[in-house]
Amino acid sequence: MATAHRARAEQWTHPYRARRAAGAMHPIYDFLFIYYRNKPSQLEQWHPGLGVGLEAAPLGTPFKPTQYRIEGGLTRLAPELMTDATRHRMEMARQLCIRVRDRPPAFGCFGMHEWAMVYRGDVEGAVRHAERLPLRLSQAATDAYVRSRPIQCSHFDAFRFFTPGAKAFNRLQPDKDNRLESEQCGCLHTNMDLYKLAAQCMPWLGSDLLWQCFEFAVSARQLDMQASPYDCSSLGFEPVKVETPQGKVEYEQRQRALSREAQKLRHEFIERLDQILAPGR
Repeated sequence: MATAHRARAEQWTHPYRARRAAGAMHPIYDFLFIYYRNKPSQLEQWHPGLGVGLEAAPLGTPFKPTQYRIEGGLTRLAPELMTDATRHRMEMARQLCIRVRDRPPAFGCFGMHEWAMVYRGDVEGAVRHAERLPLRLSQAATDAYVRSRPIQCSHFDAFRFFTPGAKAFNRLQPDKDNRLESEQCGCLHTNMDLYKLAAQCMPWLGSDLLWQCFEFAVSARQLDMQASPYDCSSLGFEPVKVETPQGKVEYEQRQRALSREAQKLRHEFIERLDQILAPGR
């Protein structure tokens, strides 16, 4: 299992390392390594998760003695070794997942957060991917589309990257302190963040679920950028033209499918954290 896990992870980590060494960047995929700050080496490591005993697995790397114990000749995760800071971090992740799971999803945002990040980019600040990806429309047409409809972005970290002039167009004003009240399971970025939360809960969560969250984040990131104002055709991705009726339909269909998939992952995430954080562990 460890060998198979490393092999599939390296299909992503090796190209990322090669790009980084060459001073290059993939505008879609490298987001998953840079924004989420989970090192490639951490994605490559395999951990069995709670309740699995490993033979011939000495303590060291990756089975740290601060996280694992050897009992009866088997190496197992030992939640009782968890620090208070780690337990608190995992409890917060669990609480956020429960709130998001139980809140009704909101659809119909049509990925406008990416458009708001480039609004008046020629005046208010540099367009973030301009050196790698051109805009599909002119700056003037992009700005006009942003002004043409309300924005309803519930993700605080996406909202903070809006250009100053675009912030006023958002019906919501999410921030870090109200995440528990604002984030919802229709949001691409909230669902993509499952990978970030899974990485923060390692090795306790297990590499199988971490990998599922990573694969999901790849799919969500693809739609995120396909629906953006950037022209991603040079990377092999056709646009989802959310500025058209047909594009809106396609976006929402895919958004709903991703939301359903994320809810399944979130349910498994919560169940595992319940076991890990159970009293007496």
